[in-house]
Amino acid sequence: MQLLRAQGRTPAPWKNGGGVTSEVAAHPGGARTDDFVWRVSIADVARSGPFSVFEGVDRIITVVDGPGMALTVDGARHVVADPYEPFAFAGDSDTQCELLGGPIVDFNVMVRRADASAQVRIVRDRVTVRPEAGTRVLAVVLQGAATLGRKSVRLDHLDAALFAAGDADDIDVDGVLAVVTVADHDSN
Repeated sequence: MQLLRAQGRTPAPWKNGGGVTSEVAAHPGGARTDDFVWRVSIADVARSGPFSVFEGVDRIITVVDGPGMALTVDGARHVVADPYEPFAFAGDSDTQCELLGGPIVDFNVMVRRADASAQVRIVRDRVTVRPEAGTRVLAVVLQGAATLGRKSVRLDHLDAALFAAGDADDIDVDGVLAVVTVADHDSN
């Protein structure tokens, strides 16, 4: 299990230059926006505008803070205003973002659909994490804190823990935790 502290992240510009993101985790390690298999990040969105296009990528986006946004994906409008409600869409779609009353913070999961798939579950109490072969689980504190049971390690706001197959732990949540399960297609 790998601890990924929020304070150790370096913000980077978006692919389209329209904002800033902080990478929580990616595979392979050191991957850039054009060669990751999967990537999880937190973004500050200060203004409306187009999303970057990521060919062959599936995305799951979750509003963490702020009044939300309306995403127009290939001409279909979707209101994503409630915090902690994941919304999935194709990263290679023409996607426009309209902020609904001010800046937001979002949680973003991206996977290359030919190589992996992802699922995001929001947890507000205790959860047991036990990845199966060919999967990884990333637990990210979106609000409040959480404690990893076996080692009594505290995770604060936006801290994360990355679990590989063979790792297991109980996580006590005092707030909101995103549990991201990524399955590699070549391992199944």
